[in-house]
Amino acid sequence: MHSLRSRSTMNSLLLLLNVLLTIVCCAPPRRCEPGDELLGRCQVPQEERLQCTEVVLGYCNDLPYSKTRFPNLLGHRTRQDSEMGAEYLLLSVAHSLLQGECMPDIRLLGCSVLAPQCQDSRIRKPCRSTCEAVRQGCAHAFENIEMAWPYFLDCDRFFAGEEEGCFDPLETLRAQQEVALTSISPEEPATIIQFIYHSNAQMFNVLKRTAAKCSHISRTYSIGRSVEGKDLLVIEFSDNPGQHDLLEPEVKYVANMHGNEVLGRQLLIYLAQYLCSEYLLGNERIQTLINNTRIHLLPSMNPDGYELAAAEVEDSNDPEIQEGPIYNGWITGRGNAQGIDLNRNFPDLTSIVYSQRRNKRHRTDHIPIPDSYWFGKVAPETYAMMKWVRSIPFVQSASLHGGDLVVSYPYDFSRHPHEEKMFSPTPDEQVFKQMARTYADAHATMADNNTERCGASFVNKGGIINGALWYSFAGGMSDFNYLHTNCFEITVELGCDKFPAEEELYTEWKRNKESLLSFMESVHRGVKGIVKDENGNGIKGARISVKGIRHDIRTAENGDYWRLLNPGIHILMASAPGYTRVMKKVNLPTRMQKAGRVDFVLKKVPQEPDMEDLSFLPGDTYDRFDPYNQFERYTLTELGEDEEEREEKPWWWNYFTQSGISAPTWLLRNV
Repeated sequence: MHSLRSRSTMNSLLLLLNVLLTIVCCAPPRRCEPGDELLGRCQVPQEERLQCTEVVLGYCNDLPYSKTRFPNLLGHRTRQDSEMGAEYLLLSVAHSLLQGECMPDIRLLGCSVLAPQCQDSRIRKPCRSTCEAVRQGCAHAFENIEMAWPYFLDCDRFFAGEEEGCFDPLETLRAQQEVALTSISPEEPATIIQFIYHSNAQMFNVLKRTAAKCSHISRTYSIGRSVEGKDLLVIEFSDNPGQHDLLEPEVKYVANMHGNEVLGRQLLIYLAQYLCSEYLLGNERIQTLINNTRIHLLPSMNPDGYELAAAEVEDSNDPEIQEGPIYNGWITGRGNAQGIDLNRNFPDLTSIVYSQRRNKRHRTDHIPIPDSYWFGKVAPETYAMMKWVRSIPFVQSASLHGGDLVVSYPYDFSRHPHEEKMFSPTPDEQVFKQMARTYADAHATMADNNTERCGASFVNKGGIINGALWYSFAGGMSDFNYLHTNCFEITVELGCDKFPAEEELYTEWKRNKESLLSFMESVHRGVKGIVKDENGNGIKGARISVKGIRHDIRTAENGDYWRLLNPGIHILMASAPGYTRVMKKVNLPTRMQKAGRVDFVLKKVPQEPDMEDLSFLPGDTYDRFDPYNQFERYTLTELGEDEEEREEKPWWWNYFTQSGISAPTWLLRNV
């Protein structure tokens, strides 16, 4: 009886197992989630397989193929899914967001993921090499608007290698571009520059695109931000960008200090493109210049003021607006967003020099910033400039302005405070005159004797003048460079019209190009060398003195120095606390084409400081900067009520949040 019951139970279990197996074997397979099939996680039944279909996405209608298939590489199962996604929305507004930068490359690359090519009912992935090339050339455009590189343009995730049978979505575009290039006649200049005005966003894009094109000799970096948060963007050219090379002089151009003086801003944008292009084309002069000089270009020191000035010019060209000047006036946009004239905002070190000039041992170099300066209103742009010139051993500089046609040089502040026009030379008067002549003589019209031209009052002076003799003002940037650092800076007034018409920009470039190049080349004169101890180690902060010129320069981090001097016989002396002094006599020939090499080896000796050492300004006083942390507020993180960091969304965030789609947090940087 027991055996019969056990056999009956076993039969029931076998019957139940057979039923379960039948259900499992005959049940339809699990439906694939988006993207599962492409990842090999499931198999879609043949009847559910979609065939190749026409590409009907509006912003992807110029792809080099006409067939696609869903689900696409992002798992969108239908065209409607793609059109409702943040990825497609980004492609539709990318031209506006990036100011036309890298278009249509970015759009076509994104479309190759949203609507990939379909052949024989199978999807082909776009080529990884194409994606990597676009990212290398265009990542800066996204960085410029503080946007992360879109996740769906991840070259490793959504793109394939050539061995996998990928396709190039930009092949047709590249062919069209090649045809366009071959149509350019050989008579046209090798370097092609678009001589137009650039907005701040366009300027940033041009500089970053140029640096990406010449990444082996160029880079961009920011020295700080304006009142309204715009980067003070510098583009650098060097055979070793980002590094100071031993004995390689550093030169800088600064423009648009007054926001309504815009020609210099444009000239530096053109100069950056010219240097990059000509270097790549094999121009020996440009290659020699960049390989032996570290060049820094700051096209706009006052981007906020520029926007105000540019807006006024636009209004003056509006026929419905009856008021306003034909060209930009002398005030609007001159100062920064706080209304501060940046060329009156630097520490007044010239007055300190004048107050001490009766002292037999008074100096005119490396004068500390007085603590009282920080109690005044210091613009963030001024602060950024001071930190910049203290951090790099600049040798030579020019600040580009507008309003006249002349080169002025320090001092800009009169040696008698009640005399507005009084000749006030520095100890390096002859060196500064030669610097000014270098620019003026190479200019098409600055030094000529045409009395009908702009700046005719300077015809008899050869287009150059001592700044205080022209008109006196305190707190200028050129005086600060000379009295606080090793840098010798002149001021170039490029013309009477502060905001010339756009059709005049090419003419102005031709007038100034040779001057811009010659001035940079002229930094290679005088003497240079290294000050070392007996063990061969460079001595930082050693003084290089020239007999008869009461202005010393100091050695850089590794003991190298540059001293601008005119041809002639000079007595040089190198000294440093705790070392012997060494003196040398040098003869610089008139036709010398490069700086003479004069090295010094100082022996370390125990010695008591003498009166001359005591009269020299202590290094720790000079090195102190912003002692009261006046600018700490510019680096503090804004906190919410709960003391957590409040994250402010970028300006382009509204493009997506107002469309009703899921917020694309993947576009936020540092998330």
